[in-house]
Amino acid sequence: MTKPTMRAISQDILGGPDVLKEVELDRPEPGLSQVLVRVRAAGVNPTDWKHRAHSIFLGPPPFVLGWDVSGVVEATGYGVTLFKPGDEVFGMLPYPHGVGSHAEFAAGPARAFALKPAGLDHVQAGALPLVALTAWQALTETAGLSAGQRVLVHAAAGGVGHVAVQIAKAQGAYVIGTASAGHHDLVRGLGADEMIDYNATDFAAAAGDVDVVLDAFGGDYPARSLRTLRPGGILISLLPFSPDVAAQAARLGIRAEVMLVEADHGGMTGIARLVADGQLRPVVAGTFPLADAAKAHEAGDTGHVAGKLVLEP
Repeated sequence: MTKPTMRAISQDILGGPDVLKEVELDRPEPGLSQVLVRVRAAGVNPTDWKHRAHSIFLGPPPFVLGWDVSGVVEATGYGVTLFKPGDEVFGMLPYPHGVGSHAEFAAGPARAFALKPAGLDHVQAGALPLVALTAWQALTETAGLSAGQRVLVHAAAGGVGHVAVQIAKAQGAYVIGTASAGHHDLVRGLGADEMIDYNATDFAAAAGDVDVVLDAFGGDYPARSLRTLRPGGILISLLPFSPDVAAQAARLGIRAEVMLVEADHGGMTGIARLVADGQLRPVVAGTFPLADAAKAHEAGDTGHVAGKLVLEP
C-alpha cells in the first residue's frame, strides 16, 4: 500500500537560500502522545536560516527546517487527550531535534501545542510560537519578572524582541528597547517606554539601573549589557558568551544565563491567554507560499526584518 505523501522544503547541502528545494516526502504518522497537524502557516526564524547555512544542532542534511506551527489536527496518536481531529492549534516543535514544520504536515508531542486563539488567523498564530516561548521563558520564568522592574530588550523590533516588549509590558515592567531609528515607532506602538538607536547611541551609557537584559545579538552585547544592570540583576542571552562575561557578571553580583527555548504546553497556554486578553500580537513582516521558502530566507538573511516572516503551505 502506498504511503500518503506531502510537499516539504528540504536541502541536501548547507549553504545559501538556493539550496532549499520543494520535495515530496512520506507524510509523518503521529506516534505515542503525538498529534499530526495539517500546517496552515509556519514561521521562519533566524535559527532556520542559520541552520540552513551552518552545522549547528541538526547534523548534516538532508532535513526539513521549521519549528513554528499553526494548523489543524489531522490525527492523534495513542494516549492523546488534549486535542481531537479538527482542532485548530499552534505551537513549537521540540527544539532543536523536533524540526520539520516547513511542510504540509508536521507531527509532534501533543503537549507542544495549545488551542489557537480565536482572535488570530493561522498566519498570525504561525508567527508566534518560537519567539513567544523564548520571550516567555526568558522573562516570566528565568527572570521572574515583576511589575515595576526595568527591562532592556535588544533587537526590540526583531522576532523575539517585539514579542518580549509586549510580554514585559503585560507583566507591568518599564521597557527600554534598542533598535534602528526607523523601527522606533513600531516598537513604541507595542508598548516600549523608551527607545535607543543602537546606530547612534551607546546603549550601555544611555540605559542604567536595569533589572533584566534580554539579548539576541551576541558578540560584544552581553559584556556591554553588564554595565546597564544593577547588582542582583540578570542578563539572559540567546547566544553563547565568553567565560570572561560570566566571571565579570559574578564579580558584579549579576546573574548571567544562556537560554535555549523549549517546547511547552503551559507556556503556549499562557501566550494564548495574553493574545486573548489583547496584550500580545505578532508583527508579520511578510508571507510566502511554501514553494517560495528561499525568498523568505533571502529576506531573513538581510538581518533587517521587523517582526516575523511566515510560510503558508
